[in-house]
Parts: sequence; C-alpha cells; structure tokens
Amino acid sequence: MQRQIPAVNEDREHILEEVQCFALDMDGTIYLGEQWIEGAQEFLCRIEETGRNYVFVTNNSSKNPAVYVEKLHRMGLDVGEDKIVTSGQATIYYLQNYFPGARVFLLGNPLLQEEFTQEGILLEEEYPDVVVTAFDTSLDYQKMCRVCDHVRAGLPYLATHPDYNCPTETGFIPDAGAIHAFIHASAFRYPDRIIGKPNEDIIEYLATRVGTQRSRIAMVGDRLYTDIAAGRNNGLKSVLVLSGEAAMEDVEQSEVRPDLIFESVKEMAELL
Repeated sequence: MQRQIPAVNEDREHILEEVQCFALDMDGTIYLGEQWIEGAQEFLCRIEETGRNYVFVTNNSSKNPAVYVEKLHRMGLDVGEDKIVTSGQATIYYLQNYFPGARVFLLGNPLLQEEFTQEGILLEEEYPDVVVTAFDTSLDYQKMCRVCDHVRAGLPYLATHPDYNCPTETGFIPDAGAIHAFIHASAFRYPDRIIGKPNEDIIEYLATRVGTQRSRIAMVGDRLYTDIAAGRNNGLKSVLVLSGEAAMEDVEQSEVRPDLIFESVKEMAELL
C-alpha cells in the first residue's frame, strides 16, 4: 500500500521532535547557486539553538569538502570540513573497509585524486585491483579508453554516485551516471556498486560520522529519487522541500513518499 502524502508545512506526528541530526542536501535545499534560500541561515541557527546537529550531504564527487567550506564562507557561513559529507568521502570509507590496500584506478578530477591519496588510497593507472568512477570534470578521451579497458577486463567496478546530470546556473551538465552509460556502451558493464544517495553505503558512512542512530537522522532535500529515497530506504526520516527540483505533482506521481513536506527549510524552522 502506497504511503499517504503528508500535508505541506505540517508535522502532525511530531516527527521532527525525534530528530537529533539533520542531513541536508545543498543546492535547491539550502541555497540556489550562491544565493541563500530564504530562511535557510535562520534554520541552521535554530537547529543549533535546540541542541541538535546538522551536516551537509552531497553526491557531487567533483569537489572536495574544502571547496564547499570556502563556498559557504563566501556566503557568510563559517563551518569546518566536519560539516561536509560527500560521496567521494563515503567511497574512500568503503574502499578502506572492503578493499584495504587495493590499487585503485580512479576516474576523477585532481581534487578527488588528492583526497584519495591523502586518505591512504593507492592510485594506479596501469595495473589496478579495482576501478572507481566519479564525476570527472577533467574527463578526456584517453581517460575514457583506459577506464573502459579496466572495466572490460572484469575488475571490481565502483562508482561514487548515480546522478545522470548536474544542475548548473545555466542548465545541466553530464554527471557520473552519464559516464556510466558511456562505459556500458563500450565495456558492457554498469558499476557493481554505487556508493552515493540513495544507496546505503553513504548512509552507513553518514551515521558513523555523526554518531547518531539512523532513526534519529532526517534526510532533507529537494530530490525524491536521491534525497528522499535515501531516507526512506535506509531507516532515516525523510523531509522533502519544494524549493528546488521536486514539485507536488512529482510527489503525487512518485512511489517514493517523504515523511514530511515543506515549502522550504524556512517553514521547518518554525516547528523545531
């Protein structure tokens, strides 16, 4: 039986009272481009005023936490890298747990390569043990040929996240999922495991990072198929905001139903 659609801007079952940590999507949820969504800064303050915690969670593996910290600083919010959770970090955590000491071919840009190296991951171009593909904004044809060779050879094949497109201020650009499609067309394989939202691996990493039970974490975002699905599928509370991609028409047509719906985080703050 499909879950009923909750009333907008209401929390009749007092779900938010049980939340100890808010896992927040960024673009479309907290800001649009480099503009704060109205009430977002006050929402973050309210979380802390009530003795609770928040982290920002993003699938975008083309940027490291320092990039997000700098962006938020430009926008007037000073936080440390401990507030940033990325699919790149979750992938490193997965490799450390399931492929310790493995030589990794990483299809990723220099920022991600540096992050992997700093965390002790051994990067190898010619003779890797495992392949990892990310959102590589430095992609070229030589890289694509090489990754297809390794995938075609049957090596374990991981990916940081599934998004097909990345939103920008001028439209969309191909994201990691589009790269998976390219590789599949040549090497006839999709990733064996995808780490980022809506999948469990990034949620396991998130829960470990924040030290909070899943039932006390709320995933807050504007995408049904990543943010809300991540919460619904993995034991978190799920809160949809209508300030970004999803509209009520999408909720009505989707099998993925959030626990709560708000016009934006501004309306959430009033119930904390």
